[in-house]
Amino acid sequence: MQPLVLVVDDDPHIREVVRFALEKGGVRVAEAEDGRQGLDFFHEMEPDLLILDITMPEMDGTEVCRAVRAGSDVPIIFLSSRDDEIDRIVGLELGGDDYVTKPFSPRELVARVKAVLRRKVVIKEVPLQETPAAAGKVVHGLLSLDVDRFVGRWGGTEVVLTVTEFGLLRTLLGYPGKVFSREELMNGAYQHDTFVTDRTIDSHVRRIRQKFCAAGGDPVETVHGVGYRLGPCLAGER
Repeated sequence: MQPLVLVVDDDPHIREVVRFALEKGGVRVAEAEDGRQGLDFFHEMEPDLLILDITMPEMDGTEVCRAVRAGSDVPIIFLSSRDDEIDRIVGLELGGDDYVTKPFSPRELVARVKAVLRRKVVIKEVPLQETPAAAGKVVHGLLSLDVDRFVGRWGGTEVVLTVTEFGLLRTLLGYPGKVFSREELMNGAYQHDTFVTDRTIDSHVRRIRQKFCAAGGDPVETVHGVGYRLGPCLAGER
């Protein structure tokens, strides 16, 4: 079945352009005209991906993202009318998987949508080193990843991750102890040709660490001037 994308934007012209481009690209589209309606439609339709405008009436895109991320790891792409790096980083720290700045190329947006959807499939279909006792899970110390549910755990505490966050951790787990440059992490997690700044990777890693620190640990170590590596993931690490 074709994936379903929910487009949430208060500009009907933008929604029309996005719908036409995505449907031409083989994607089903549903529309919402503001954040409140978008959140209602999300719960009703359970789309495969959300496209969220940042500035909207009722609820803006960041509020919708927070509400969605409280219980779902569905991929989210932000649309922003401001060419502002802060908007981009804030969006990603909230749990967004990508962003597109208005005005945008419909062809580029379709490529981004398909890349994010493909990334989710790749992560799900290509597990790493599965443990004999629990197929579909990757374990390193207290850290484990459930490749079927896109869920991480620190000991017995569940940590909900976005697709990109999961992909970054999955890449680190493939070679425990190896120091990954930001470019290597980008290539491992994104699985497609795209330009992602160092600050974007740092934003994703910072959010991963925040989530796991709340669960009692910190799986990622910073190697200053080089990049990141997976830590030993033992008890008492913060």
